[in-house]
Amino acid sequence: MKRFLALIFALCITSQVQAQQTLKFATLAPDGSSWMKELRIAAKEIETKTQGRVLVKFYPGGVMGADAVIIRKIRLGQLHGGILTSSELATVYPDSVVYSMPFLFDNWAQVDKARAQIDPLLAKGFEAKGYKMLGVSGIGFAYIMGTKPIRTRAEMNGVKLWVPQNDVIAERIFKLGNVTPIPLPLGDVFTSLQTGLVDTVANTPSGAVALQWHGKVRSMVDLPMSFVVGFMVLDMKAFNKLSPVDQAVVTKVFGSAAKKMDANIKRDDAAALAEMKKNGLQVTKFDAVETARWRSIGAQVTTQLEKEKIVSTDMLNAVRKSAAGAK
Repeated sequence: MKRFLALIFALCITSQVQAQQTLKFATLAPDGSSWMKELRIAAKEIETKTQGRVLVKFYPGGVMGADAVIIRKIRLGQLHGGILTSSELATVYPDSVVYSMPFLFDNWAQVDKARAQIDPLLAKGFEAKGYKMLGVSGIGFAYIMGTKPIRTRAEMNGVKLWVPQNDVIAERIFKLGNVTPIPLPLGDVFTSLQTGLVDTVANTPSGAVALQWHGKVRSMVDLPMSFVVGFMVLDMKAFNKLSPVDQAVVTKVFGSAAKKMDANIKRDDAAALAEMKKNGLQVTKFDAVETARWRSIGAQVTTQLEKEKIVSTDMLNAVRKSAAGAK
């Protein structure tokens, strides 16, 4: 009898071990950022609600490599998912960049109205590419920031401007604007600002603070170039290994975390900008001619990307239609 009970106990333990799955996510977002804080809370909630069947492990701050490396590791099964921006995920699902098209939005109201309709379409698009979109969260509007004030075309000429590697949209915009972009991995930007390899970047205020760039940039052009979003995606192969009950928990908890991050980002961005101004950031504006020039460049780039089918016309039109009327 004792042997029988021992066997049953051993089988139960083995079953529990086999049922447990660790989901490994990598991201370029720094540890300690508001994103990572919220995601770690969500990971603990998932462990509790699945009774330890699903564990979540994060590799923040680019420790797993740049975006292309992260995506390759997901495909190889070394990672299961990532928390990445749309420019980083464009090689997986091209339409993921639709929110970040140049000058597509002027304000948060337009973004909020569009996302209510478009987020579900993007989730379907990711799934067709073999990824479960667990969450999408706004990061904010990206602005040109530099070590010196920029107001005119003459002041823009000659800047050493960083763009993310593989960011086709940013590269085309600045090349068309006669600015030579310097593509670098995100992790190299801080050092490059210190050494002078780059003197200008495009980022959100909260992003600049989280990445500690705010101590180097002294000016910001008050013209939102694009809207940046982050996606949390999971390889469908890993997702399908979870039981339906655990799938529901993971989906709901991470979806709720993304909504919390959405709710916080406007506050965080405003607080970051206020802190940067307090520390000496000068906010400038392009003159009217330069503003019109950059908006025209943005329209040209959008047309090019549509013609080349890098982003679909259907998705762009859906965003435009859904955002229409918001002020």
